[in-house]
Parts: sequence; C-alpha cells; structure tokens
Amino acid sequence: MEFTKRFNEVLKTCNKSQTQIAKELNVSKQCVNDYKTGKTVPSLQTLYALCKILDVSADYLLGITEY
Repeated sequence: MEFTKRFNEVLKTCNKSQTQIAKELNVSKQCVNDYKTGKTVPSLQTLYALCKILDVSADYLLGITEY
C-alpha cells in the first residue's frame, strides 16, 4: 500500500517519535504503529491532522503526487 510506504519514509525524516505523533493525534502509539505496518489507515480527519503534524500533503502520502 502506497500510504504505508510513504508514511514510513516521512517518519524517518520528521524528527518526531511515534509517541509524539500519537500524542499530537490523540491516538495510541499502537494506532500509529498500525499505520506504519499497514494494518490500518487513518480516517480522513486523522489524515488531515497527520499531514499538518508531518508537514506533508495528503496527495503525497496517498501516492497521488511525487512530492
């Protein structure tokens, strides 16, 4: 799944831990790990917040654009 691949790429360069991201999203660390492993994907509301936290577009995370 493109989201999982791109999410993992962004996580490596964002200078935030999964715990920090989980706190900012108001979800569990396990939930962020599930996004990372492809077990689940975020809701639209969570995707929007995630994009703001990681400073990346939803189009990029979803594999629609290359940047």
